[in-house]
Amino acid sequence: MSITELRAVHADALTRFFRELPDGDITFIKEDVTDPDTVRSWTQGSASRWVAMDGDTVTGYVAIIRLSGWSDHVGELRLVVHPTHRGTGLGGELARHGLSRALEAGLSKLVVELVADQEHALEMFLKIGFTGEALLRDHIRDRDGGLRDLVVLAHHVDANWEAMTAVGLADELGS
Repeated sequence: MSITELRAVHADALTRFFRELPDGDITFIKEDVTDPDTVRSWTQGSASRWVAMDGDTVTGYVAIIRLSGWSDHVGELRLVVHPTHRGTGLGGELARHGLSRALEAGLSKLVVELVADQEHALEMFLKIGFTGEALLRDHIRDRDGGLRDLVVLAHHVDANWEAMTAVGLADELGS
């Protein structure tokens, strides 16, 4: 398994990856990821995007979307792992990869939005230095019309980097 920058050659495989996700996962992704044109457009955009590949198959996806204007020092981390690869450590590897690339891009803050009941994902992000920033009650609607809470976690890179270096995590993130 390798993590590689998203290129045009990956667009069809990434579209297949998204189409294989359960409806519940697709509900909470901001873009129409089942549209091949959307995915193809990502290969020419300014955002930083990577795919985890197992041969010709995409098993995971991570993106750092730099915010604009007065928040241009902030990036939003978006991460999805194929259901058959969850619980394998791939999500953590992709999260660390994204965090490392955000550092290289000079971002000083990284945020991630999660459905509040995604306990494993919350735990994974907390382990690599993210902290709770906001809880937005009834902020998102699932496919059945039910309201769900949204959690926003943040990683303040400058504040956390020295502490992570002191305990050896910085070396791990330098992947």
